[in-house]
Amino acid sequence: MSTTERDGAAEPPDPAPAPAAPRTRRRAAALGLCAVLGLTCAGAVLAVRAFAHGGYLATGDPATGSYAEGAADGDAAADALLSGPYTERPAPPRATVRTTAGQDTAVRGESAEPSVSRPLEAAPTGVSAPVGPLFSPGHDGDADHHCTASVVHSATRDLVVTAAHCVYDGGFRTNLVFAPGYHDGVVPYGVWVPSRIVVDPRWADGRDEDHDVAFLRVRRARGGGPTGQRVEDLTGAERIRFSPPGGLPTRTVGYPDDRETPVGCRNTTTALPGQLRFDCAGFPNGTSGGPMLTAVDPDTGLGTVTGVIGGLDEGGDDETSYSSWFGPDIAALYRRATADGA
Repeated sequence: MSTTERDGAAEPPDPAPAPAAPRTRRRAAALGLCAVLGLTCAGAVLAVRAFAHGGYLATGDPATGSYAEGAADGDAAADALLSGPYTERPAPPRATVRTTAGQDTAVRGESAEPSVSRPLEAAPTGVSAPVGPLFSPGHDGDADHHCTASVVHSATRDLVVTAAHCVYDGGFRTNLVFAPGYHDGVVPYGVWVPSRIVVDPRWADGRDEDHDVAFLRVRRARGGGPTGQRVEDLTGAERIRFSPPGGLPTRTVGYPDDRETPVGCRNTTTALPGQLRFDCAGFPNGTSGGPMLTAVDPDTGLGTVTGVIGGLDEGGDDETSYSSWFGPDIAALYRRATADGA
């Protein structure tokens, strides 16, 4: 639930413990736009920019689940972020390895980790260049960073994956900024803003939990680097796997909204109808959209994304995280996102 919902809950008269609530607290400050405006959302045509999230929502095309963001919105969001307590300090030169895809990626040099975390609870973990928080600067009720995202490999070299509820809630967020490799107020690989956002129309129409996935094509914000620079060339990228089975050893990572570094946990996943389940405590607000990674290379720190925190109850509860299953529908969404003029 949101912080407001938690703080405003009435004290139960019966001392018996109340049933556990689903962890909708991972949601990106949903405001129930249609209920507020007295609209029936199915088939309704919203204004070009809705008066929610501080005014930072645009209609896009809900029928296709796509939105092409204007340069002015993205640059304004990046300027707003960098006017705060954040420093765009380049990362130090990296030793590199050549991956099978041919891209250079940072060498992490971490020792091998056990396949299951003990205790089974998320703990501080090292920063990975392709993973970072999603910020939404502005007066929209969110913390400075409200979700997590990661660069995934694509032919376009500009693709980021996160949860759909992080970017679409009655409209497409227009004040999104992605900071890969972020830590302690430093944005070592610059700030990146969407040029296009793609979600499944079933999410846009009815918040279908089996389609809580979004892909963002991103660009360097104005004045932030060489023209035409691609994020994957700078940070490297995670692989992506579709139709993954359950039972894979998995490392899940996310940025809590009250921390300036990521947390991570290792366990095996469980396949459910339309969902992937990951049991581990300690993934609070801000971790939505964080990648579930398999086959993590101990030298590069890179792995294969098989899910992102979201899906059932928009993320799960205090002990369990979920992802919409990366089946054929999510594979089709990936292909649509990477197509020219998607």
